[in-house]
Amino acid sequence: MRSCRPRCVSCRATRRRGRARRDLDACAVSDRPGPVHDRCSDAPPPLLLDGVALFNRGEFFECHEILETLWRAESDPVRYLYQGILQIGVAFHHLRRANWIGAIRQLERGLAKLERYPPICQGVDVALLAQQAECCLRLLRQLGPERVGEFDWALVPRVKLVGGSLAGSDTPVGDRVLEHGAEE
Repeated sequence: MRSCRPRCVSCRATRRRGRARRDLDACAVSDRPGPVHDRCSDAPPPLLLDGVALFNRGEFFECHEILETLWRAESDPVRYLYQGILQIGVAFHHLRRANWIGAIRQLERGLAKLERYPPICQGVDVALLAQQAECCLRLLRQLGPERVGEFDWALVPRVKLVGGSLAGSDTPVGDRVLEHGAEE
């Protein structure tokens, strides 16, 4: 069970008084922020594009490094879009190392972050990414840790960028040069 954030005064009081866990659950749900639309119409920042390119090439650890920089530097709620994509990438990094529980946990966390966003945010097709990541999560749960090696890597999502923010591109990033000098 998730605990409430420290800023939830009623939850702190509930914990101190030792009330039932269900009280904490109710508070945790009511304390969650609602949908995020602010800045979704912005063009994707260059680091997001770089992180997406790395994600789509299957370079999940490197994607994590780039998106973590962007996520930590951002103070607006759109930062959780970056963190959600980052966590989904980290899930596949864990999966590559046959860390079933790490993959499950990161997929769950990433999906929880993405559910707050509209279908398209900063050019990212959030709905498609979430749908494909959810499919992977279901498959991993079915396989269990004993059969994690049977995961079908063809199912790993690609982050699709759409809209005018990319000069009309509606295909996944794959043919641009990263700012760090590495070519795709």
